[in-house]
Amino acid sequence: MARMFVDCRDYPSEMNCTVAISADTKEELVDAAVQHAIAVHGHHDSPQLREELAKMIKTQ
Repeated sequence: MARMFVDCRDYPSEMNCTVAISADTKEELVDAAVQHAIAVHGHHDSPQLREELAKMIKTQ
């Protein structure tokens, strides 16, 4: 199984965030990415946020 990841550098923001998060399952990765988006980027957890983050997933 290929490892999945989300990399903030692929989506430039005012914060110039360079965090990359990886996991073996989509569910685990989306949960971790949501936590990062809330804590660092000021987003609120919502189905829409989770959907957008899921679309950002790439495989290594």
